[in-house]
Amino acid sequence: MPFTSFSEYRVEKDKSRTPVWFARGEDCPLMFFAGIWTEWTSVRKVKEGEVTAEFYGFITTEANATVGAIHPKAMPVILTEPDEWEAWLAAPFDEAKVLQRPLPDDVLQVVAEGERLDGG
Repeated sequence: MPFTSFSEYRVEKDKSRTPVWFARGEDCPLMFFAGIWTEWTSVRKVKEGEVTAEFYGFITTEANATVGAIHPKAMPVILTEPDEWEAWLAAPFDEAKVLQRPLPDDVLQVVAEGERLDGG
């Protein structure tokens, strides 16, 4: 899934939540979330009967220090280079699974706090 920035909520002392936006830099270059997609045939609602649905999910990993300062539980698996994109899409699982790791701490930075108004 392509993206240029993403947010995690910081929980404030008054329990309100502020979105904190992360990107590779102020210019918000393109990156990709790693995910999985599958079709699944099942009965989800008795009235509908058997249906085939498409499902997509983002893959997460432990948070690096940058994201972990805001959201310590996890962060998305982020692919930043064309060879990583290709490996995630086409390599055998034993090769691709090594990409399920946090980014180095210096790859992402906080680029905004609060609502994004720049379309990034």
